[in-house]
Amino acid sequence: MMKSLNKFWVAILLITLVTGCNKGSAKVDGPVATKKNTDFRVVGYLPTYSLADGTGAAFDFSTITHLNIAFINPDGNGVFTIPSGLSDVVNAAHAKKVKVLVSIGGGSAPAYYTSLLGDAMRSDFVNKLVKLVTDNNLDGVDVDLEGERIDNNYEAFVTQLSSALKPKSKLLTSAIATAYKSQYTDNALAKYDFVNIMSYDKTGPWNPANPGQHSPYDMAVSDLDYWTNTRGIAKEKISLGLPFYGYGFGTGAPSDISFHDLVIQYPGSENSDQVTVTGGGIIYYNGTSTIKNKTTLALKSAGGVMVWQLMQDATGSKSLLTTINATINPAN
Repeated sequence: MMKSLNKFWVAILLITLVTGCNKGSAKVDGPVATKKNTDFRVVGYLPTYSLADGTGAAFDFSTITHLNIAFINPDGNGVFTIPSGLSDVVNAAHAKKVKVLVSIGGGSAPAYYTSLLGDAMRSDFVNKLVKLVTDNNLDGVDVDLEGERIDNNYEAFVTQLSSALKPKSKLLTSAIATAYKSQYTDNALAKYDFVNIMSYDKTGPWNPANPGQHSPYDMAVSDLDYWTNTRGIAKEKISLGLPFYGYGFGTGAPSDISFHDLVIQYPGSENSDQVTVTGGGIIYYNGTSTIKNKTTLALKSAGGVMVWQLMQDATGSKSLLTTINATINPAN
């Protein structure tokens, strides 16, 4: 999830002087606000199910700078099947000057990635992955391998993939989580143009005994501090992950819900970070104010934000992408 952007801090200084980024889903229209500050990334993940039904191509890509198609995974032999509608989305995004990357892996990445990244299959898999990028006019690869998939072959895979993509001027990015911090080597991290911190899922339906906010503001602060100050990644090469979904705990609460559905079912919920449902259960999420505060934090301490995922956003004035863009480009 990268280009180091040297003009970033100049842009922030000018703004300061002038004014003193396997969960619930929803099909929605794109928000209204337009992203203008191209020195600050807004990375959005788009699920593959939205390619074939046309909702992906209809999205307002002017609200983001980078699009990650999630997820296009190969079979056990490393062979990729191209999702229907991919070219329409790529063309629509490129028309708005948005970089489009294929994201591989995901939280439920197939177990055979262990073999694909191993010595015997790595070179062939890298070649197939690069061919997927070049044949489909994509701008790079986003590596979202998690948990056991970040194994002893991860660094060798990332290194070889970087060597294959860079001569073609393609991007190599990654979604990373502090929960797996000991599994990422410094050498592997250095190969990425930028990384997207998954600063969410602190708890969830898999841990019913630990109800509460899964993506609190202090988690974002802590994550940024670790990756910049402890691991030494330049802040310009970090995107802060923002969730467009919530998790429910207790009687009557859904296990997960998109922000889109949340604000429809519970009017006014956009003004808070939790809502109590009939039966006593509670849904925890990031409302408008928290998304604004996190974006402000990223403007100071990172090079962008990342969103999981675009189809979960609300519409109109309740759109979190609208909030993000208004925070990046405040009205004079």
